[in-house]
Amino acid sequence: MRHKLIFGLLVIPLGVLLTALAVVNRKPTTLVLDPLGGADPRFAVDVPLFLLMLGALALGLLLGGLATWLGQSKWRRMARQRGQELTHWRRQADRLEKELEAIDATNRPSPVRSRLTG
Repeated sequence: MRHKLIFGLLVIPLGVLLTALAVVNRKPTTLVLDPLGGADPRFAVDVPLFLLMLGALALGLLLGGLATWLGQSKWRRMARQRGQELTHWRRQADRLEKELEAIDATNRPSPVRSRLTG
């Protein structure tokens, strides 16, 4: 339910806004790829402005996601180690429970034995 609300309040208006920007900014814009500012046409590309804007948005999302993912590597590593420790301790607890049950089974008097001795 919460996901639908977030989708309805954020994603749909954002999509409408991006579509409106794309329709309004359809005229070609010259993108010069020469960092020194030369007027060489080999380093210039004519693209619609909305493609530049959406491309910058997509690049920003990718770089931000990558930076976040790399920044959280410490916590993912710790969670993986804690999961391995948890598995180790659970296995050891299960093994000890089985040993305890085996000891209890050997020390517990059987009903036939207690009738004969009592």
